[in-house]
Amino acid sequence: MFEEYQIIRRPLISEKGTALKDENNQLVFEVDKGANKSEIKKAVEKLFKVTVTEVRTQNRAGKPKRLGRFVGKRKDWKKAIITLKEGDRVDFFEGV
Repeated sequence: MFEEYQIIRRPLISEKGTALKDENNQLVFEVDKGANKSEIKKAVEKLFKVTVTEVRTQNRAGKPKRLGRFVGKRKDWKKAIITLKEGDRVDFFEGV
């Protein structure tokens, strides 16, 4: 069993993520690769005190990178798109 802060690594703030948040009441997170949808749902509900209606996940491959003659690769990671119940909100960078 994972701890909530181990499952939810960080929010992914991008143009697409902001559009999803504004239009469809969805949030995008980087999550632990070993976490399943039900664990992600419980973690988001506990951390942000909201009701989750749907969780979609994507396994993302790390990009190949090169430094001079050395070739490497960034780590693989998992992305979760969370749909919240109508009326629920999570404000990350709202303010001023």
